[in-house]
Amino acid sequence: MKLIITYLLIINLITFLLFFIDKRKAIKKKWRIRESVLFGFSALGGSLGGFAAMQIFRHKTKTPIFKFGVPFIIILQIVISIYITKSL
Repeated sequence: MKLIITYLLIINLITFLLFFIDKRKAIKKKWRIRESVLFGFSALGGSLGGFAAMQIFRHKTKTPIFKFGVPFIIILQIVISIYITKSL
């Protein structure tokens, strides 16, 4: 259990930082992080970090895949977590 919590903390921090870096690069009109990378890190467990970054930095909030996809991933991850914990 400790390993899972550590993983989730790290993946959410990384996802949060990726969104932050992408926002800074967008402002400076420089090379950007691919949307598939941002979405992929959210899907791998960093959805809370991605969603927090979206709200704090006002980044990707108008892009439909992020506007609806990241909250959907959060809900899906919660449902899966509940299912797994009830199965144990």
